[in-house]
Amino acid sequence: MDDVVILGGGVIGLASALALAHEGLQVRVLERGEPGCGASHGNCGTITPSHAPPLTMPGILRHALGWMLRRDAPLYVRPGLDIDRLRWLLGLARHVNWRDFHAAAAARAILLIQSRERFAPMFKKYGIEAGFEEKGVMFLFKDQQVWKQEQTQVAMLNDLSIAVEPLDSAALHTCLPGLTPAVVGGLRYPGDAMLRPERYVAGLEQAFLHSGGKIARETDVLGFRTSARHIDSVHCSRGDYPAKRVLLAAGAWSPLLARQLGLRLPMQPGKGYSITWGKTAGVPDIPLVLKERSVCVTAWADGFRLGSTMEFSGFREGLNRTRLHALRRGAAEYLKLPLLGTPSEEWWGWRPMSVDEVPIIGPSQRWENLHFATAHGMLGVSMSPATAALVADQFVGRTPDFDPTPYDPARFGL
Repeated sequence: MDDVVILGGGVIGLASALALAHEGLQVRVLERGEPGCGASHGNCGTITPSHAPPLTMPGILRHALGWMLRRDAPLYVRPGLDIDRLRWLLGLARHVNWRDFHAAAAARAILLIQSRERFAPMFKKYGIEAGFEEKGVMFLFKDQQVWKQEQTQVAMLNDLSIAVEPLDSAALHTCLPGLTPAVVGGLRYPGDAMLRPERYVAGLEQAFLHSGGKIARETDVLGFRTSARHIDSVHCSRGDYPAKRVLLAAGAWSPLLARQLGLRLPMQPGKGYSITWGKTAGVPDIPLVLKERSVCVTAWADGFRLGSTMEFSGFREGLNRTRLHALRRGAAEYLKLPLLGTPSEEWWGWRPMSVDEVPIIGPSQRWENLHFATAHGMLGVSMSPATAALVADQFVGRTPDFDPTPYDPARFGL
């Protein structure tokens, strides 16, 4: 019997597995595909305290209503009757108010800042080579009004210990000569960083295995063997895995697994896309967020990636060419990109989106040996070290470095 069985081998599952193995626990990860094959793989690899503000800013509903039926919009909701999606969207709308917005921003900032401080020591400790660079991130704007509105958050971000520096058009075009004339202003977040996400996940996997951990690949969870309020074992396509404790860290798949335990996780899969090329001259070497188009640009030593967008279409698989083209068009509005050849990869993946834009981390009320670490939205990579540290503290009964209350599953009766 394992001390801990972790459901999900993405960045949150593997980071938590490594932290628990470091505590001397016998840990096994169950992954339906290959470790890191989901949302951990194709994201833009930015480490972003700058993304502490949630999607639920008052006013977003007006923009969302205009976007949601446009297939190339930053936010797209696929038409069709889906009761779970409708329930989630209505729940999200209830959190679009200043009180919940500021509470979510504060909770997200803690995980983001705590994680940012842990990355470099973790990489040094475990010898992980992931192309980690502390260059900051630049937000770019084409619309003066949007740029000025974004600056109204500077005071709030500073109160959350997140530094931000406004740059006017002249300063931007001096430091980033590859911008188009359409760019009118920017915000630089010097505390942000970047890495190659697939290498980070691969490094976590190797460090976990070297720590004595075990991974069951290509293993589908089919159900659970339970007694009273206790999960006795996880029933899988490869057999049963008895466990003293179970950690649900399956990303966007978490609600489907939780449903087998009689739990309703208030989450939806938010589909994102990215396109990756090899090394390309002329791409700025600092990560960029093209704000009005919600496109992220990250350039590494050996390539660069366009990514982002948010599509709510349930668990509908496959690439949506309309949305991939939107990434290219959006980038061309801000950057003087050279002619781009054939990409090395076109990718899609599901992000685990919580109804209140705050991760779900902590013990279950219903099941005495079930723990959650999920619903990190677009910030799983950025939040992974602090999430793993919190999970380890909770498992061994140690007082965490920060208050776990905002992430408690009890807020949803779980």
